[in-house]
Amino acid sequence: MPTTSTPLRILLITPPLTQLNTPYPATAYLTGFLRGRGYHAAQADIGIELVLRLFSAAGLRRVFDAIEHGGFELTDNARRMLRLRRRYESTVEPVIRFLQNKDLTLAPRICHGRFLPEAARFDNVADLETAFGTMGLTDQARHLATLYLEDLADLLKETVGPQFGFSRYAEHLGLTATSFDELHDALQVAPNLVDEMMLECFAEVLQREQPDVIGFTVPFPGNLYGALRLAQFAKQQRPDIRTLMGGGYPNTELRGIKEPRFFDYIDYLTLDDGEGPWLKLLEYFAAEKARKADFAECHAGPREASRVLDQNDRSRPVMSSEVETSRRLIPSTAALTAEATTERAGSAVPQHDVLAQPALQRTFLRNAAGQVEYRNDCPDADIPHTEIGTPDYDGLPLRDYLSVIEVLNPMHRLWSDGRWNKLTVAHGCYWKRCSFCDVTLDYIRRYDTAPSALLVDRIEQIVRQTGQTGFHFVDEAAPPLALRDLAIELLKRRVSITWWGNIRFEKTFSPDLCRLLAAAGCIAVSGGLEVASDRLLALMEKGVTIAQVARVTEGFTQAGIMVHAYLMYGFPTETAQETVDSLEVVRQLFQAGIVQSGYWHRFAMTAHSPVGKNPAKYKVTQIGPEPGAFAWNDLWHDDPTGADHEQFGPGLAKALYNYMHGVALHEPLQFWFDFRVPRPTVPRQLVEAALTEPGKPDLAKQNLRLFWLGNAPELRLETRQKKGRFTEQAVLTFYEQAEDFELKTTPAIGQWLQGLLTQLSADYDTKLLLKEAAATFPAAEAGLSFESFLVSPAWLLLREKGLLLV
Repeated sequence: MPTTSTPLRILLITPPLTQLNTPYPATAYLTGFLRGRGYHAAQADIGIELVLRLFSAAGLRRVFDAIEHGGFELTDNARRMLRLRRRYESTVEPVIRFLQNKDLTLAPRICHGRFLPEAARFDNVADLETAFGTMGLTDQARHLATLYLEDLADLLKETVGPQFGFSRYAEHLGLTATSFDELHDALQVAPNLVDEMMLECFAEVLQREQPDVIGFTVPFPGNLYGALRLAQFAKQQRPDIRTLMGGGYPNTELRGIKEPRFFDYIDYLTLDDGEGPWLKLLEYFAAEKARKADFAECHAGPREASRVLDQNDRSRPVMSSEVETSRRLIPSTAALTAEATTERAGSAVPQHDVLAQPALQRTFLRNAAGQVEYRNDCPDADIPHTEIGTPDYDGLPLRDYLSVIEVLNPMHRLWSDGRWNKLTVAHGCYWKRCSFCDVTLDYIRRYDTAPSALLVDRIEQIVRQTGQTGFHFVDEAAPPLALRDLAIELLKRRVSITWWGNIRFEKTFSPDLCRLLAAAGCIAVSGGLEVASDRLLALMEKGVTIAQVARVTEGFTQAGIMVHAYLMYGFPTETAQETVDSLEVVRQLFQAGIVQSGYWHRFAMTAHSPVGKNPAKYKVTQIGPEPGAFAWNDLWHDDPTGADHEQFGPGLAKALYNYMHGVALHEPLQFWFDFRVPRPTVPRQLVEAALTEPGKPDLAKQNLRLFWLGNAPELRLETRQKKGRFTEQAVLTFYEQAEDFELKTTPAIGQWLQGLLTQLSADYDTKLLLKEAAATFPAAEAGLSFESFLVSPAWLLLREKGLLLV
């Protein structure tokens, strides 16, 4: 726990740039965790702050002025935009307000009023009416406004901000960067205009928060340059500040770092989940700060003591003499090692004032000898998923993010449009076998779950804080049974949210489970079909087949849940025939209407995947790059038995784009390629045959749980006359959201059904299995066996209306 007498002030930073529409969740996760442990933690998203500063009237004036006086060689497109500068300056703030959902009345002007200046991004605008329909005016305007911002981003990259990108800020500097030289050189150059505006945003945050420790999350290569530039600035302003880094990029790329110059900017680099490593470091920092305060109080005279107090509250600028005092009082990074010296700036510090070497977890640092050292003294101190706490979005400008529509892809729209709370159902992947995936790393390898009640507690807490009920579950692959329990808990508590997430297309996702998830708010799922080839799926160890994927995606689609398929081409040994056959299967999935969105990815071999660790098993050869002192993960490889994978990319993408819009589904596959491709060999009815294959009868589902989506029915008994005979019948009346309906049956069965459905609609805690319900069925009174009842019209009607087996 933190030392209360000298509390640390911690600042968590998301550097430019990740998403425009919602905060990246890493700082919110860690803020919630640290506050739950009693630490003073604040957070800031410098990416959105930079975008809002840049795309303002004042920001664009600075940009255009710099371009006009900068002597840049401009393209015709850039010169045209420069001539339209006044129009850009006058429209940029209304566009930003529109994308923030603060002025949606602007949509008609954007769509029909020639309101926006148009540059190169508008040259290939799709048929918007076809894409958005006649009622999609706001969506159409959002897409056009996004193109407008992308035009301005292109101008920045061509001139004053060559590193700029909405989600890839200086990404090339972090891609396959086995050497730190290029990044180091870039950081020695004076900041360009966009960098200056980024640092202005950061300076305001530093002034406001006055942190002792700054942590940077670097999820992607495009965040690395920004993080290092910000850390450099922080150290220039406050040499005593401690800087930490973690995130997806270090976790995959920097696991073997040996580059000491990196630690000119970042004092400590932590791997995998940050909670455990951070606790170890913060405990050390807090004790160090307390000892520094005690040392200053005991050894300094009145003048020096007042200086220390002034520096701690930082209410005024620090004098250079005070900085020197600070350096003497605060142990350097080298103090973490046995070789730490007790001499600082020529002033001897008593040995007992130097803290003992702490136990660290998964942490890189630069030692007294100037070498990079990895410390993992407590490898088993991971924080369980049940103890990570609830993400805390306090301090982030939730109402200022921009809802954009970059591409006309329904799943990509979910990524970029609307503000989604991020939450993890389970840590890691329950499957963790896919040969192309980094299954050896902690974020996938270590599988850990939390009870559904705790997850819904977190959901309710986040909704109260943010006012937003949209959730993106950011699991590697959300476990189907965990999602089932989560859905039941949401329905039990009547918590109404809208959510989507990533899954595996496995058979546990039955049509009934899909209906349950939809009833609990699920609107979309994404999953890896990867290659639509059973041979390659087996080689990948995906654990699914094409037929299985078809049945699962149909179940989701029938439940009203959109399906996005991740597709892959270029897997080791994949032939031209298999690539074409994969495209044919994808065509059939779209033709059947059971997949609504997709994206082709080119296979990439990584150092931490089974393919990367044993390329010979997959008949490929690693040809580079050699490990360097800095990053190492993406591997170049030669695939001697496979096709020329690169040439297929454009045709696959073009075909998929058209299939998503229901276009050219009956064209021969050769239509999409400008070179000869083989004819597909898979049957043209492969998917259709999979969908018509009969499923298990209910009699074979005795161990599944009964769940009723509807309300408790009303029962009345009535007598009817038929052919002179009077018989009694039971009428069950159901009042439901969309329509009411009646079910007529015998009195014995009617009374049994009313009791059963009333129990199911009121008691979510008791798990009633089908076999347990069968034991109470009044077979003798009804003159009907339970097995016969399971195929009766009454049972089939209830199954259609929402009686599930999950």
